[in-house]
Amino acid sequence: MSSPSSQRDLTIGPVGKTLLLFALPSLGVNILQSLNHSVNSVWIGQFLGEEALAASANAGMIMFLMFSTLFGFSMATTILIGQHMGRRDVESVRRVIGTAMGMFAIAGIVAAVFGWIFAPQLLHLLATPEGAYPLALAYLRVIFLSMPTSFIMILLSSSLRGVGDSVTPMWNSILNVALDIVLNPIFILGLGPIPAMGIAGSALATLIAGLISVAVLIYRIYAKDLTIRLRGAELAWLKPNAAYIGPIAKMGLPMGLSMIIMSGSALVMIGLINREGVNTAAAFGVMNQLWSYVQMPAVAVGSAVSAMAAQNIGAGKWDRVGKVAWAGVGINVAMTAVILAGITLFDRALLGLFLPGDSASIPIAIHINHVVGWTYLLMGISMVVSFIVRANGAVIAPLVILIISGVFVRFTVGFGLHDAYGADAIWWAFIATGVTSFALSVAYYYHGGWRKLSLLGASQGKAEAAVQN
Repeated sequence: MSSPSSQRDLTIGPVGKTLLLFALPSLGVNILQSLNHSVNSVWIGQFLGEEALAASANAGMIMFLMFSTLFGFSMATTILIGQHMGRRDVESVRRVIGTAMGMFAIAGIVAAVFGWIFAPQLLHLLATPEGAYPLALAYLRVIFLSMPTSFIMILLSSSLRGVGDSVTPMWNSILNVALDIVLNPIFILGLGPIPAMGIAGSALATLIAGLISVAVLIYRIYAKDLTIRLRGAELAWLKPNAAYIGPIAKMGLPMGLSMIIMSGSALVMIGLINREGVNTAAAFGVMNQLWSYVQMPAVAVGSAVSAMAAQNIGAGKWDRVGKVAWAGVGINVAMTAVILAGITLFDRALLGLFLPGDSASIPIAIHINHVVGWTYLLMGISMVVSFIVRANGAVIAPLVILIISGVFVRFTVGFGLHDAYGADAIWWAFIATGVTSFALSVAYYYHGGWRKLSLLGASQGKAEAAVQN
């Protein structure tokens, strides 16, 4: 089978070079998405003020929780597609994407309907400030209408990576971000014939950008005859098939839960940090902004490693799986170290972009980075190794490791030592989390039974039985 020019066969060629070239577009997508979020926040803050910015932040928290759950199911789809692609089983690839497309479309419509109806209750649960509530409600309801489009876009991008194409999702992200950035001021301010819509205009800009981007992405998939396209009788596969729903849900739920636990753990620690006063809270908040860029290589390399490992597992090339793991670790450590070194060397100048030059928060932020920053190297290794084992369907062990390191160890150190050591106990808790996660993840990679799992065995038999019936 000949592959489109944007699609890589991840089971052949030099492992390190193939992985790097496959991961770079994903890194670009992460940077673009962060840039988009930052620019949209600037538009809202500059044009509409603090209450509107607070409103978008509250709505953003709800969206983050939804997309965290969705992340698990999209990654599960990527893994299944990757393993089938490694077997050169294109029909099963298309059956998986068909089932997933049906699931995601239904989920997106349900989210839009129930989100619109229950948006007030969700905002009350978050204790949204009274002044920001009307703005948050207007923004959130329009954003919920974009859920079907957003769900499909995430699924198609993940599925393309599963068949070895990270370039098409990158171009689609460039289009989506450019449209969102340009349309935001038009709909917020009401430029030309467009009426001024305020914060609802920002959400409408996101909705329209998503609709156009998905339409263009689907057009490109069919125009280039990419592997995940469905034609003719294959369109019947859009009806969800229980043989594929099972493994998607079995992997997707624990991975989605992992994201939610990570977010919940971070929120609890922010509550502890807030007890140290506004200067420490501001210092940590700004460092988190900078650390978001430090984490980008791990996310990009991790998703690339997952697709590449899945294809090689499907192809039975276990010798390459080990090479993929440590090529991923090496690439991630190199990228993360460079970014971390840049932040550490130019910390005062970078912090000055967010804080006044004489702010008491700056020395606190520098101290936090010196204590905690290096642990992102360990956490990046843990993330890459976890993506490798998940590529063979081992999703429970990484979840357990996360609960041990990110909840039990973090809270024990942070809360247990806080009265005696103050803020330093909080930073030590982050160190303990990183070290524990690193040690347990590497130990499971070497000594766990994840290689003995057979992700496609049971689902493949059920699928073949369903076809015969």
